[in-house]
Amino acid sequence: MSAAPAEDVVRRWESEQQRLRLQLLDHDTESWQQNPDFSGLQRVGGVDLSFIKGDDVNACAQLVVLSFPDMELLYEDSRMVTLTAPYVAGFLAFRETPFLLEALQRLQENQPELLPQVVLVDGNGLFHDREFGLACHLGVLSGLPCVGVAKNLLQVQGVNKSQEHQSQIAALQKGGDSFPLTAASGKVLGKALRSSDKSVKPVYVSVGHKISLDTAVRLTHACCRYRVPEPIRQADCRSREYLRQHFPAADA
Repeated sequence: MSAAPAEDVVRRWESEQQRLRLQLLDHDTESWQQNPDFSGLQRVGGVDLSFIKGDDVNACAQLVVLSFPDMELLYEDSRMVTLTAPYVAGFLAFRETPFLLEALQRLQENQPELLPQVVLVDGNGLFHDREFGLACHLGVLSGLPCVGVAKNLLQVQGVNKSQEHQSQIAALQKGGDSFPLTAASGKVLGKALRSSDKSVKPVYVSVGHKISLDTAVRLTHACCRYRVPEPIRQADCRSREYLRQHFPAADA
């Protein structure tokens, strides 16, 4: 799976990203997004993939749906999957989206009343070298509002771990404080968010689909008990626990 794909595959992926990018909505589309306390929002989804240690092909694809604002578990789906696309920087969505989309589709078919009103994705959205990361891909294909929340800074379009960036992080005083991630072009691609008072290391929030950046940042903060927003944290914890239970020898 580490072998590089043929150039024609990468070109096809780039073309697909460009095609889907035309369908992306980077503004608020839902009534709950207009309310300061998100009144009307009841269900928030989180997705993640966890891999067996030493195996970059077999993974647990995880979907959770939590109540809002209480962050209580309403639904979970853990499913072992076999990834068929190689990992290529900037094209993570082609590896992971099909399985996350299947999990949402299973929920839609079996318990549609629990379908999340927004999905938080462990990865980037518009904060991407071609402004179409995993959260955008999943959002456009699912039709659901999506937010990208990355734990590490993606260094693209002139955004990097410069001294200025570190100074901006140090200036974040409390949970909810943020600063823009501005490309060399001047375009704001996302925001670095101090997600809780206790965590000084920020998360990186960007638009996935059907939500504005400011709303995405407010929502991410509202979902945080710790540094990582609870829907993503729960998806990560539960997928890792699934691997521990089913593949104990692999030391996942």
